[in-house]
Amino acid sequence: MAYQAGGQRPAPRPVPEGLEAQAYLQDHAALLEAVAFPSVVFDHRWDVVLANGAFEALFRGVGPHPTAMPWDNLLRFVLFHPDAGTVLGEHEARWCLPMLAHFKAALERYGHDPELQAVRREIAQDPIMEAAYRHGLPHWIRAVGDEAMEHDGAVRPLIHPDPRWGATECRIVGDTPRMLQAMGYTRLTLVLRDPRRPSAAPRRPRRTPGTPTHLTVVPAPDA
Repeated sequence: MAYQAGGQRPAPRPVPEGLEAQAYLQDHAALLEAVAFPSVVFDHRWDVVLANGAFEALFRGVGPHPTAMPWDNLLRFVLFHPDAGTVLGEHEARWCLPMLAHFKAALERYGHDPELQAVRREIAQDPIMEAAYRHGLPHWIRAVGDEAMEHDGAVRPLIHPDPRWGATECRIVGDTPRMLQAMGYTRLTLVLRDPRRPSAAPRRPRRTPGTPTHLTVVPAPDA
């Protein structure tokens, strides 16, 4: 059965009302666990609802973080976890900017959500990330087009802790069935590609201990 990696949640996610919805989630969890590739179900805040063992294995090497563990909240992990770049290849350009674009869209739709507002405040506390969000992101979207920011279908670099995979790529497949969608959930599966396939190896970022782990690719605008 699919489960939350990293142990018991301090505050379990609300379960949809109704025995049928609960039974469906339980059955979908079993289905998720049968998937060989990392697969995850999350809500509009990117709070993880279900994750399979392959998802846990992908992120097993990341260190502890109070708010940004991958099996708790994907958005916070991508944006704020200091170890994100050790798993997500070309972390800033290929993962952070698309996630910021999705976050911006979610904030426009769920503007009063307190958890999304908390993420917005955390972004604002970092000058470079704030510049990326307010100034760099619109320019990036215009430059690459709407399709580049979509998760479904995107091929992005990964650095898997299992040496059989190592530096590879994954295709992100959005495969949300109707009932999950009706519950407000999204499912993504990271289909790992054969690492023997020729591709540019993702670079591991070099970070100085104690420094912020936010974006550096988009400079702050000139005063």
